[in-house]
Amino acid sequence: MPCWPLLVAGLLVWWRRHPPLGVGLWLGLVVGGSGAGVIALYERFVLGAYRADNGMNAIPFGNLSLLLGVLALVAMLGRLYRPTPSWSWLTPALGLAAVAGLAASFLSGTRGGWVAVPLLAWMSYSTFRPVLSRRQRLKLAGGSWLLTIGLVAMTAITDYGVTKRVERAIDDIRDYMVEGDGGSSVGLRLEMWQAGGRMFMEKPLLGWGERGLEEARNTMVDRGLLHPGARRHDQLHSDLVDTAARRGLAGVVALLTLYGVPAVLFMRHLRRSRDARTRVLALSGLLVVIAFIGFGLTQSMLRDVRGLSGYMGLSMACWVLLKARLAVLDFESRGGIGATR
Repeated sequence: MPCWPLLVAGLLVWWRRHPPLGVGLWLGLVVGGSGAGVIALYERFVLGAYRADNGMNAIPFGNLSLLLGVLALVAMLGRLYRPTPSWSWLTPALGLAAVAGLAASFLSGTRGGWVAVPLLAWMSYSTFRPVLSRRQRLKLAGGSWLLTIGLVAMTAITDYGVTKRVERAIDDIRDYMVEGDGGSSVGLRLEMWQAGGRMFMEKPLLGWGERGLEEARNTMVDRGLLHPGARRHDQLHSDLVDTAARRGLAGVVALLTLYGVPAVLFMRHLRRSRDARTRVLALSGLLVVIAFIGFGLTQSMLRDVRGLSGYMGLSMACWVLLKARLAVLDFESRGGIGATR
């Protein structure tokens, strides 16, 4: 994991000098979203897996599948707004990838990632509502209803999914509040969050460090201050809580910077630009940041190599393609012969 920031920094410098083709991101979303859907369907219906996870923890698999699906949907909407004769098959392919990614997230049984869905949906709708025709909005609304019905039906057929996971979460919260049961999935998270808060108060500046946090956690378990189930986890199931306990205020500032700087940059271009492709790329980058903030509320996504690489890779790709598009527009505005990427 420590090598990923260095790799991304080197790749960022290379891509800024030699930008990739813009269609590469859309192709990647088609492959990623569709692949996640195929894997989830195979694991759930052929292998009979309890939760689709692609050989990793089901939570990062479900969260990343959800993000790929949302990004594919945004790319599809952008192409509907500005249809292009080239790569015309990409529009329906992106729609299929969006459905597949969302289905994979449902079949993973992931709950925490869906906390971010209303905000992601509202941001996407707000961006495209002024530019889509009434007919296109009606089609999109109809498609959204069909997608929702299909996903709900899928969870009913599988007899497992987000619906039952939500019901179980409500039961876990009630048991924790009434009976103090810290051994359930949600109860254990609440226990670890409280423990992380106590650790932060004891060492607020630099935190406990890697091994120090585990030792402090085990000590709290031995004293009966924390449920023994916490020993099974190598993180506190929240990026903010885990970082505060492990790295102190210095780590919290670094984490907020890692989220805040890309968010501000993407938001600035989203507000200023009227070019369709620029807005799609800026919105996509902003959605990556917002999604990971939502994911990080209940899971330490940035302590997972797939989560960290997903955040850095997707946000960097959106930024590089955005800057390349702006360079093309600037060249055209100066009277040059613009060659769109």
